[in-house]
Amino acid sequence: MFLENSARIQVGDRVLILSPSYVAGKYGVVRGRESNSDSPANQRWLIQVDNGDASEVVVSLILGEFTLISEE
Repeated sequence: MFLENSARIQVGDRVLILSPSYVAGKYGVVRGRESNSDSPANQRWLIQVDNGDASEVVVSLILGEFTLISEE
C-alpha cells in the first residue's frame, strides 16, 4: 500500500523505507514534516531510521519513498 494521502501520516507512525537505496528496506518512525514543504508536490517527511545501534539517522523523504505500516 503506497501512500498518496499525506493527511493520514502522523508523527510517531512506523514506516517501511523504499528508497534511497542506502536505507531501503529499513523501518523508521515519522518525526515530522519539513517546514519548507507546504506545496503538495513537494511534501517531504523527516523519518528517523531504526538502525539497531546507537547512531541516529534521519532522512528527508517524499511520498512514495516510504509506506505506512502502522499508525500511532
